[in-house]
Amino acid sequence: MIRILVTVLVLISSASHSQQVTKPAIMSAMAPNKLLLDVTAVDNKFFIAVGERGHIIRGTSIESVEQMPVPVQTTLTGVVMVNEQVGWAVGHDSLILHTADGGKSWQIQQYLPSQQKPLMDVVFKNEKEGVAIGSYGLFYRTYDGGNTWEREYHVSLLSDEDKEYLDDLKQEDEQAYLDERANILPHFNRIYLDGRTTYLVGELGLIAKSNDFGKTWQRFEEIYHGSFYDIIRTQQGNLLTVGLRGNVFRTLQNGMPWNNSKTGVTALLNDIILGGENIIYIVGNNGVLLVSDDDGVTFKQRIQSDGKAILAGVMFNNELIVASEVGIKLIQVSK
Repeated sequence: MIRILVTVLVLISSASHSQQVTKPAIMSAMAPNKLLLDVTAVDNKFFIAVGERGHIIRGTSIESVEQMPVPVQTTLTGVVMVNEQVGWAVGHDSLILHTADGGKSWQIQQYLPSQQKPLMDVVFKNEKEGVAIGSYGLFYRTYDGGNTWEREYHVSLLSDEDKEYLDDLKQEDEQAYLDERANILPHFNRIYLDGRTTYLVGELGLIAKSNDFGKTWQRFEEIYHGSFYDIIRTQQGNLLTVGLRGNVFRTLQNGMPWNNSKTGVTALLNDIILGGENIIYIVGNNGVLLVSDDDGVTFKQRIQSDGKAILAGVMFNNELIVASEVGIKLIQVSK
């Protein structure tokens, strides 16, 4: 997910990619050292990172990483694995890729460059049911493992003022309403599945939850007008969300009230990683690494000396592996 302080800048589509001419990602020994935007791990067996120019990196350790062949050169922003074999990656041009062999090869399920809108994240509850989200309210759902993806419009996530505007427009001009609906929704940055509850965060202070895997949404009262980029449930069962200008918010009661945790930084915060023994890591731009051992109430700064943006991270064999502006990295952390 490109969050280096610029917000990167939708139909049923099982065969929409078949008419598009694509070029495979260029294989390069330097790919593991280029911009990577998301990373995930399957137990402690392997990790997969995705990034610019269609780069997908697979590794079994930080010393053993290699680039995987990918059929497009489109920037990839999010990746998820539901088990050792099956996973998905999303990116710009509303791209959705699928793997059935543990990330060693990838196939296009959706590619819509004419939309010029990126997908930012993807989540699956099993091998069949998944959701991909992105800018301008992009929201796609599949019930068949990605063979078909259907776009949904969740106007319930708009502010009351924007809802009224759309309602009035619908009465006056149906086509104008449809056109406006496709662009008025806020950017969706991260979707998080927490048991039976799904959480969504994005721009303009968006925090929302769903109890039916995103079919209907309840938007929380705004606590901050800036963008949020991640949300997670901590080891102690509380919710933590992060966003622009070093902002971290924490709630003990699933959304009411939210309290601001002081971080001492102003960088954009990109990702939250749960470590062992109730340790929480938050990574961000400008080499920011924050560490908490009290459930996100307070944080210590461990700014990385290279000052490069850290976009995402994952715990792998008790080590913190991160996707960064300069590729895949290992950050030494105390056990």
